[in-house]
Order: sequence, then C-alpha cells, then structure tokens
Amino acid sequence: MNRWADVPGRLRARGLRWTPQRRVVLEVLAGVDGHVTGADLVDGCRAIDPATTPSTVYRTLDVLEDLGIVSHSHGREGRQEFHVNPATDHGHLVCSSCGRSWELGSAEVRPFADGLLQRRGFAVDVDHLTVEGRCATCREASA
Repeated sequence: MNRWADVPGRLRARGLRWTPQRRVVLEVLAGVDGHVTGADLVDGCRAIDPATTPSTVYRTLDVLEDLGIVSHSHGREGRQEFHVNPATDHGHLVCSSCGRSWELGSAEVRPFADGLLQRRGFAVDVDHLTVEGRCATCREASA
C-alpha cells in the first residue's frame, strides 16, 4: 500500500482540507528517502508548481509532523531538516569542520537520555538531538 494514501483522509478527519498545494508537497515527499531540508522541499514543489510559496510548504510540514508522518531536527547552524517517515527515533552527529552528518541511533543516545531523566527529571526528545563536534578525519587532518 502506498504509505501516503491515507494522508488525505487523516487531514479531513482533523477538519483540514486536502488541497492541490498539499498534494504537491506530498508528491515531493514521496520521492524523499531519509532527510530533506525545507528549502529543498520548496524547490521540489516549485518544480511541479512554480506558484508554491514557502509558507504553504512549512505549514503543511507542521501538519504532517502533527500526524507523525515527518519529524524535524536542527542540523548544522540550526538548519531545519525533515525526516520522512522515520522508522526509529534517532539523533545526529554533525562535523563542524566538513559538515558531514551521521545518524545517532536510539540505542547510542538512550543511556545519555535516561541519565538526564534520572538526574534532572528532563525527558530528551531524541529526534531533536544534534551533537556537533569534529569527525575523526577532520581531527586527523588538523593534527
């Protein structure tokens, strides 16, 4: 079954309209595997419908996040990235030198998150966790 097929019905169930603009956003998202920036989504939508506005794309992303279809995190320099149909909670490692990023699995993050919950009563939203530092390659290159 198409993973996007039930989106119009889920929107209507919340009293929201299924619009041509939302259809375009979903069409672009259907071609994404993994992460995408909002700017990339706007560009993809404009390739289909040049009249697409960034506000329409971001409002649609907010609704889709409420439905659990996408989630967002903040990458390098605070850039918002969207995860399409994330299979599991995960954070990110981002190299501040070269800009490469890697997914940080829930199992890797869970001890840190559990420690914060026990010691501080703070529940970490793992999907929004981004750890910035320097990768091994960049560290070796500067040594």
